[in-house]
Amino acid sequence: MAEITQVPDSNADKSLPDFDPKTMRKTQPGLKRLFLTFSVLFSFLLGLPFLWKSVEIYRSPLPFREIDSLSTQLRSDTLHFPLHFHAFFIGFDSDPDRLRLSLLPEITKLTSQNPKCSYNFTLSVIVHSGSTCLPSPYSSPPSSFYQCGSITPALFHQKHDEAVDEELESVFGAKKQYTVVVVKGENERAVVGKYRHAWMLVSAGDEVEMAAVKVAEVLVKVFVNGGREDGSIRNEFMPVGADGRIVLSFNLLNADPRDWVFNWDFQKIDETLLAPMIEALIPVANITVESQVLYHTPKASFSHWNQKLGSHVFSTNDLPFFVNSNEWHLDTSIAAGGRSKILQFVVYVPSAKECPLLLQLPNGEISKTNGFISPMWGGVIVWNPQSCLKDSESSPVDRRMIPLQDLEEMFEVFIGQFRQLFGFKSINVYTGASGVWNLLPSERGFTEWELDVLSRQHTCFNLHSCATTLGSLSRLVQSLPRMIIKDEIGKQVKFSLEAARLAQSNASNGVYESSAASSRQARSLAEDAFFHPSIMSVSYYSFEHCFAVYSPFFLPVAMHVVLAALRELRRYKQEKAKYLAWKAKAN
Repeated sequence: MAEITQVPDSNADKSLPDFDPKTMRKTQPGLKRLFLTFSVLFSFLLGLPFLWKSVEIYRSPLPFREIDSLSTQLRSDTLHFPLHFHAFFIGFDSDPDRLRLSLLPEITKLTSQNPKCSYNFTLSVIVHSGSTCLPSPYSSPPSSFYQCGSITPALFHQKHDEAVDEELESVFGAKKQYTVVVVKGENERAVVGKYRHAWMLVSAGDEVEMAAVKVAEVLVKVFVNGGREDGSIRNEFMPVGADGRIVLSFNLLNADPRDWVFNWDFQKIDETLLAPMIEALIPVANITVESQVLYHTPKASFSHWNQKLGSHVFSTNDLPFFVNSNEWHLDTSIAAGGRSKILQFVVYVPSAKECPLLLQLPNGEISKTNGFISPMWGGVIVWNPQSCLKDSESSPVDRRMIPLQDLEEMFEVFIGQFRQLFGFKSINVYTGASGVWNLLPSERGFTEWELDVLSRQHTCFNLHSCATTLGSLSRLVQSLPRMIIKDEIGKQVKFSLEAARLAQSNASNGVYESSAASSRQARSLAEDAFFHPSIMSVSYYSFEHCFAVYSPFFLPVAMHVVLAALRELRRYKQEKAKYLAWKAKAN
């Protein structure tokens, strides 16, 4: 750019012999070149906010303080579940307060069994002697939950266990409280009902303190811990997916359809046996059922002929090789994808050359169910048709139906295996330190007190899992300031925290079903937020990465503009200094 300046007068220069044109000038330097250069520079600077806005990463605000508060609360303060115990002693002449004091030390052990979740319990003891009821001083008034004389010793001697359980439910079932009734009688018997009641008959010679020990054991080991030794749900026996769903896939496998082809009436079994169980487990898990019939499905292990038993036998050592993943295509629907837990239950019909096929236990006996369980995978039952002899000259194989009675027996075994996956026993007997208790089964597969155990322990597990997942998400988001956080993730975190608070409130109020359902929702939403597809998008990068991507486009031009502005500023200062030097000389 050229700047128009006045031509110096040669005559004037001659009149000033001290004028040096290299260090002085008579005219003031112009601002046109400086203005144009800095205009180009400012245009680049004004474009930086637009550039920064174009590469901006959207981050939905997350409630970091609430997440830390939930984690701190669950880590420092254990989750307390209220329990209400009632002990009735009928036919005894003892001090109820002394009985209560003998029961408290045993029940107090509840607080030390699970460090993450504990129990706040209340205990009331009532001694029913003759026509009077004597409560302990700290018991609730008998009239509030029990009408004196509603239960008599004749009830336990004249009726069956199921009738006694229904009668106790009609008396105590208004409130969800755990009741144990001790009655003096001739025959000793201990039973745990399918609701929340237990009773035992003790002989007249037994001491009341021994009966109190049995009462404490059934309250602690059965009603609270569910008959488990450790009293908690281990991770390997947690057959519920991270999204709170379970898919039960029932498969009928025909090993060789050239011998026989069997089918089943699965819909009827689903309506009569599976539907009540699924409805009972709604607070714990969302369960869906699928079924299929497969052909040409040989097993992967080998069996041997046992002449004494007259059948083919496979032992427990062959169980790891029984399931043939190459031939058993146990596919499920698309609804079973994601983080849902899939449990496979298989009815295996052997071929004619291996029929009958029996499972031999390590002690040499034959399994009564002829099935086995695989933890976290499912269960298998080997079903042998009634006629295992195949006539080579028979007519072409026709399709047959498995008898309904055999099908019901097999699915009862499946329900027992499903109970084992949840950590419960498949037998209806509990053997404790003080004796044996008979457990009445429920037509829904799980009794009321077992559902309470599942609800409490799954609530505890889900809340701690939710807090851990949200805490990991919070630390991840704060460590990566350029990570994309969509509004959907923010909503999922918000709803997860609300469900967790609701679960805590319901648990403290003793509403076990609602607390389990809310905790399951809280864990599912937390998992959905952490594993959101957009959270690990390629658009999340550091500032250094952003600079490395865009600098080749803007840096070369920007450097020339900045350098030109600096050179022009330096030239203007030099020319200004020349003018000031001449002016000072002239003055």
